[in-house]
Amino acid sequence: MVEKIKELYRRYRELLMYLIFGVLTTIVNYTCYLLTAPFFSVTTIPVILSWCVAVAFAYVTNRVFVFRSHAKGRETVKEAVSFVGARLLSGILDVAFMAVFADWLGFNDKLMKLVSNVFVVIFNYVASKLFIFKGKETNREG
Repeated sequence: MVEKIKELYRRYRELLMYLIFGVLTTIVNYTCYLLTAPFFSVTTIPVILSWCVAVAFAYVTNRVFVFRSHAKGRETVKEAVSFVGARLLSGILDVAFMAVFADWLGFNDKLMKLVSNVFVVIFNYVASKLFIFKGKETNREG
């Protein structure tokens, strides 16, 4: 039974780690939003602020714990620029989603932020896996 669990972990380690750090990044993003939103009359500024903090957290955790990147020098810069670029696209989607559903249509901003984060996490995983950290993880043990 223990061997079966170890094998499942080895097989799905990357996805499991992405889910764990995706949840933590979502918590960072949402907490920053909750802390800054009361100071603004629209959602745009707190969404952007929370995005900046979450992207910094996500890059470090994805690089180290999820995709185990060992990029150095220029490769690290390329990786970071790609990461922020992909996150920029999802950040724009987040801002647009919040502007439409919270600011314009009047839905509860806290609930809409959670809904938006679900789409953002999915988009970010696909972008990270297919474009940013492509080929960096080889299902290495532990």
